[in-house]
Amino acid sequence: MTSLYQEPGDARGTFLGHPKGLFVLFFAEMWERFSYYGMRALLIFYLVQHWMFSDSEAGIIYGAYTALVYITPVIGGYLADRFLGQRKAVAFGALLLTFGHFLMAFEGESGSQDDPAINIFWAALAFIVVGAGFLKANISVMVGQLYSRTDIRRDPAYTIFYMGINLGAALGAIIAGWLGQTHGWAYGFGAAGVGMLLGLLVFIWGKPLLVGRGEPSDVARLQKKVIGIRFEWLLYLLSFTAVGLVWVLLQYQALVGSLLGIAGAVLVAYVLYTAVAKLAPEDRDRIFAAMFLIFGSILFWALFEQAGSSLNLFTDRSVDRNIFGIEVPASVFQSINAIYIVLLAPVFALLWTFLGRRGLEPSAPAKFGLGLIQLGAGFLVLVAGALSAGIGSLTPVVFVFLIYLLHTTGELCLSPVGLSAMNRLAPSHLASLIMGTWFFASATGNFAAGLIAAAVGAEGAGPDHVLDVYSSVGWISVAGGIGVIAVSPLIKKLMHLDMLTDEHVDNSLAGQKELGEPQAAGVHPASKS
Repeated sequence: MTSLYQEPGDARGTFLGHPKGLFVLFFAEMWERFSYYGMRALLIFYLVQHWMFSDSEAGIIYGAYTALVYITPVIGGYLADRFLGQRKAVAFGALLLTFGHFLMAFEGESGSQDDPAINIFWAALAFIVVGAGFLKANISVMVGQLYSRTDIRRDPAYTIFYMGINLGAALGAIIAGWLGQTHGWAYGFGAAGVGMLLGLLVFIWGKPLLVGRGEPSDVARLQKKVIGIRFEWLLYLLSFTAVGLVWVLLQYQALVGSLLGIAGAVLVAYVLYTAVAKLAPEDRDRIFAAMFLIFGSILFWALFEQAGSSLNLFTDRSVDRNIFGIEVPASVFQSINAIYIVLLAPVFALLWTFLGRRGLEPSAPAKFGLGLIQLGAGFLVLVAGALSAGIGSLTPVVFVFLIYLLHTTGELCLSPVGLSAMNRLAPSHLASLIMGTWFFASATGNFAAGLIAAAVGAEGAGPDHVLDVYSSVGWISVAGGIGVIAVSPLIKKLMHLDMLTDEHVDNSLAGQKELGEPQAAGVHPASKS
């Protein structure tokens, strides 16, 4: 039988030299990111100002939600690879996301936690979490499926796709954020829902342009009946059961922390046991190096993800947001990171190439250290700006732009480098396990971010307390970065880069493409892709 994947991706014609299917995926993902980041920009305010959660409670809820958003794509990717195929998984995920975003527009009447409508809110978040699990990783995989592995258009294709991701993220925060904080929550969340619906319609309309990519490998298996139900529909029904489970977890956030702790301990123990007991010395050392970077990433994301929670609240309450005579809603500032990434990612790519040709490019661990230093410096710059204005006075808005600038440059030093390192260091038969561990660390970092946000918003704390916490985490990050740079020669030695075989190189390139080049281009997987 002839495989569908032997048909060229541009069989339906090209646009700007690329298969037309690329632009179907571009617009579908752009609208999905529009909806996700539009809702994310408003979420912490909705929790605090509408449902009347304390800052501390809202921070933990936000952390649990974003942690679950990181975990579910691992399961959604597995179901797509094994059973559904990427196209069906993306379509189903988009449907769940559309429903979830529109549910967010139901505010209830009283705006208190005693209102039964709050259960609709929990359900909305649960649908978004499970929907993201089906869509996030799989749509990036479909981009790679439009091209052969040797097609020189692959890298430019992922660059185009990556621009769509950040364009959607920026527009979502600007449009939905502005509507939500100036005209009402329903308008902001409704705009996010409209964006997701447009993404779903584009994806359905463009199915013929995908020329059979992402279809299930065993259609007959999906059509077989299990307990009287077609297996495909059974998978969908079980996914609704998962929505119910997430609905519970979001309300009892301590369960999320416990699950992350237990599962993380088991996962790390298994990876280390496998490295020690079953791998050759060089591969064992590479796994040790990968685990060092993975643990470093937890600290980075725990601090970086203050953007949507405590930093968002600080911008709303303690920053002079008057720009050219216009009072800009705090949620709109969530677009800055995406805009900076679009502007700076090409600069960093050229910088590493320039340094690499001269033998001056920092090692991957050293880049991690630089990322942590810039992250901490961002908090310290914000604190210095607030103190210069005086406690109780509004912080000049330029310092918000500066903290996001330093956080973005830190992200560009760590996120793409980390993804590439995971692919290079893992033997082929452990590639998925190590990549799963990397994403699991991101989930852990996001949950930790919620705990830090809760500490920032401790009951009765004033602006000086917020600055004290930001100063502490800033110095911790800087110190951690210096420590990472100090040990980076040892970690680089453990990587045995001079002994990498073709298997490792091929795995690095293939994994980078299949898991989504947007991350490799300098964007964090759960934030932009």
